[in-house]
Amino acid sequence: MMAVFSYREALNQAMTEEMERDDRVFLMGEEVAEYDGAYKVSQGMLKKFGPRRVIDTPISEEGFAGIGIGAAMVGLRPIIEFMTFSFSLVAIDQIVNNAANMRYMSGGQFSVPIVFRGSSGMAGSLGATHSHRLEAWYAQIPGLTVVMPATPADAKGLLKTAVRSDDPVVFIEHEVLYHERGEIPDGDHVVPFGKAEIRRPGADVTLITYSRSLKTTLAAAEELAAKGVEAEVIDLRSIRPLDIETLVQSVSKTHRAVIVEEDWPYCGLGAGVSDRITREVFDELDAPILRVASADAPAPYNKQLEASMLPSVPRILAAVNDVVYR
Repeated sequence: MMAVFSYREALNQAMTEEMERDDRVFLMGEEVAEYDGAYKVSQGMLKKFGPRRVIDTPISEEGFAGIGIGAAMVGLRPIIEFMTFSFSLVAIDQIVNNAANMRYMSGGQFSVPIVFRGSSGMAGSLGATHSHRLEAWYAQIPGLTVVMPATPADAKGLLKTAVRSDDPVVFIEHEVLYHERGEIPDGDHVVPFGKAEIRRPGADVTLITYSRSLKTTLAAAEELAAKGVEAEVIDLRSIRPLDIETLVQSVSKTHRAVIVEEDWPYCGLGAGVSDRITREVFDELDAPILRVASADAPAPYNKQLEASMLPSVPRILAAVNDVVYR
């Protein structure tokens, strides 16, 4: 039997194991050291590794992101924690102009082995400025890898892969997943980039999702099964690179697809995924690809209003009924 850990414990294990394996790896960000992390992801790491490798910073995302990029260029392997990815907007010039472009702009003379990680998404009455979903923004940028794990096992395995990558990785953790628990394989558990996971097999419709929305999508698939519709649920895990092969194989089998995402609908990530599938297997589709996304509005403080914005089981069921013509 595999051991069971929380999502936050999985992230802590990944960073600890990689810092033990490679003394070039260090963690830097706001409250990661003395406070054990804003979400306790780095709990105990200061005591284990000391202040030279677990480094508290001022509230200065652009500054410490830039320091991390410089450190990566000269051979270190930084993990930069943003308290929330909403705050990464302050550092977006460093991430997009410098981290993503340095290998290309230097003609391969510099690599930037850095991980930008932290929480994201609507997490409960935090308001618009603390609830951004920025995966589509970063996935648009050549030179960046973007991953969004939905389970503790993937959180650990993808983070270990990210730390070992020689290119910059945007590693987005949904805040409400930190307490979720799941089995994690023993040993050096790593998960490759660019490989989606089929979480539930099915033959009638393909449900494509990632991160927090996986749980809602699986719940919808269970209700669909009770009504005679077998949905295949695919967890993207890796946003860029995208595992288009797995998506194409599934849609070629089911001939229908619904994309479930917490992103906004206008120019959201699902639009890009839909375009890729349509271009690859248009003739296999028996219905238009539909998307179930968040409402096209800033996130409100009110808890009930916020919940009403998110993808839900009834909204997923309605979309599936449309594509299967029920």
